[in-house]
Amino acid sequence: MMTVMQGALGLASGALVGFSLGLVGGGGSILAVPLMVYVVGVPEPHVAIGTSAIAVAANAAVNLGNHARGGNVHWSCALVFAAAGIAGALGGSILGKQVDGQNLLALFAVLMLVIAVLMLKTRAQVGEHRVEISMSNTPSLLALGLVTGALSGFFGIGGGFLIVPALMAATGMSIMSAISSSLVAVTAFGLTTASSYAWSGLISWKLALVFILGGLLGGLLGTSLARHLSLRRGALNTVFASIIIVVALYMLARNIYIT
Repeated sequence: MMTVMQGALGLASGALVGFSLGLVGGGGSILAVPLMVYVVGVPEPHVAIGTSAIAVAANAAVNLGNHARGGNVHWSCALVFAAAGIAGALGGSILGKQVDGQNLLALFAVLMLVIAVLMLKTRAQVGEHRVEISMSNTPSLLALGLVTGALSGFFGIGGGFLIVPALMAATGMSIMSAISSSLVAVTAFGLTTASSYAWSGLISWKLALVFILGGLLGGLLGTSLARHLSLRRGALNTVFASIIIVVALYMLARNIYIT
């Protein structure tokens, strides 16, 4: 049963998750999983992962609409990437459920730190505002989509913090375009992972609904700020990496303390 306090904390946490998705196209589950475990008080990490997957997928779909209205979504590249990733996400989610919950969170945090460092190293790259799918970038989109989807499913995340740099690497698109386009895959990966966890009864549907409601407002604010920061070179990359580092260090500290 979800208490009133848990509902209020879930609503506030959902707003933060939606804000992150609107701002950087990722970080939704990076924030949602620890928020559900450490703030809302979900005792079972796998339930937190499953619930965050469906909540992040729904919020990503809403934010995708916000970004699409700005003309920043490269649909052809995003759809090919997402299609390849769905198969990987399904396999990864099956494997992830076999791993101890606390160990999963620790591995999650280490991976986050690696990605954050890579994003900071490439923050000065501008990239192309408009890109199209081609014979040259299709193999990269398929390969990186498959790998990213597998990692997304394994860690129970929407995968935006992996998808954004992967899209930039595969196509050379700008970070604003990658953030917008990544939401197609975040939605697809989240739904795939959530379906697997729902089949195993590892989703709290009431908490997911509360997270989604909170994410609606947060997403609008995040998208607005992203458009503003995209005008400043490297600003979005720095914000993206900073969010990841802070949450990853907190998660590692919590796991060390528990151990």
